[in-house]
Amino acid sequence: MAFELPALPYSKDAFGDLISSQSFDFHHGKHHQAYVDKTNTAIEGGELENAKLSEVILAAQKSGNQGLFNNAAQVWNHSFYWQCLSPEKKNPSGALAAHIEDSFGSKSELLKAFKGEATGHFASGWVWLFLDGEELKITSLHDADTPVVHEGMKPLFTLDVWEHAYYLDYQNRRGDHIEAILDNAINWEFVAKNLDGKGVSRADQG
Repeated sequence: MAFELPALPYSKDAFGDLISSQSFDFHHGKHHQAYVDKTNTAIEGGELENAKLSEVILAAQKSGNQGLFNNAAQVWNHSFYWQCLSPEKKNPSGALAAHIEDSFGSKSELLKAFKGEATGHFASGWVWLFLDGEELKITSLHDADTPVVHEGMKPLFTLDVWEHAYYLDYQNRRGDHIEAILDNAINWEFVAKNLDGKGVSRADQG
């Protein structure tokens, strides 16, 4: 079964100037679509043709097939990322708020640490908030690397820091993009849902 480009969970003009509809046209409609198409082409007629997306990613890593890994992992990373965003400004509550307080002291300290990691990340990649045991942690992964292949890394939230994620709206001002998203567009309800440790399944296909 061929993988598909998942629909955005909001309209592409829902974020106004924060993320333009043109950015979604290119980032979702072209970049993400290209990763889907290349993954499907790579597995067509092979033993992974009917595998889950997460299984394709793990198999590609195990076999050293970097091209397949890059494309399949980017399908999953982006599918997870769209769900991390909300056009309505939200705040963490309940168990998530308690976890944040235990691990970082406050939401503001969490965001400060996340901004630091994202701003300091050199070149392309993704910054992750994840659950390690009972503790919330932040790290960045380069290029297409993904929590799918890191045992014990249960993804809660991610931010895309590849240039194609922000260049149409922010040009070289990656820091402005990072701050705008983190201060205004986190879907904290999705983050809280992933506390069950099943975040990988929420962007899987097949």
